[in-house]
Amino acid sequence: MRIILMLLQASAFQDDIYVWVRDHRAHHKYTDTDADPYKARREFFFSHIGWLMVRKHPDVISKGATVNMSDVEQDPIVMFQRIWYIYLMALGCFIVPMLVAMWAWDECLWHAWHMAVARYAVNVNGAWAVNSAAHIWGVKPFDKSITPVENPTVSFLALGEGWHNYHHVFPWDYKAAELPYYFSVTTAFIDFFAYLGLAYDLKTASPDIVKKRALRNSEMSY
Repeated sequence: MRIILMLLQASAFQDDIYVWVRDHRAHHKYTDTDADPYKARREFFFSHIGWLMVRKHPDVISKGATVNMSDVEQDPIVMFQRIWYIYLMALGCFIVPMLVAMWAWDECLWHAWHMAVARYAVNVNGAWAVNSAAHIWGVKPFDKSITPVENPTVSFLALGEGWHNYHHVFPWDYKAAELPYYFSVTTAFIDFFAYLGLAYDLKTASPDIVKKRALRNSEMSY
């Protein structure tokens, strides 16, 4: 199961697991500060793609270096991917999709290449929207003091990752959402493998805890 997830993550072409986890942990720990790699207060373009086009803020570098990555560094699957990432990414993100198109419906190489690039562009922009749109446009039913919001459109594009106000308030909840199957293919994916016994120790926030937090910090009536 972990090997499958590693290969799927490589095929997403969103950097290797080690870098993704480090930046994600820094984003949660330092949300909306200069140490946040995708600081939403620097406006939409920066948080969507601009952060990849400029030098990192000194605080991102210094604070990012303090993020505890010992658990990731001890994971042989993660470290294997880190070494071979460029090859695994190219294979999963471009080569295999192209070969499938060429073999399954006799597509020419040129068209297969453009289809693979288009698929990647749609996928990665959906993921980037979690850092941008899901920090700007939406409601805050769980904590009105932070930028993350609940954005159904982003959740649709990112297979369930748009319920971002909830995710930042309860980052340890595997569903990343209050309602598990509302625009959330990701939750269904995890639950399927839990049913098979391949995913376990899933953590979630109880309805009582969620309600108490919403009543205390929501910008809406709960």
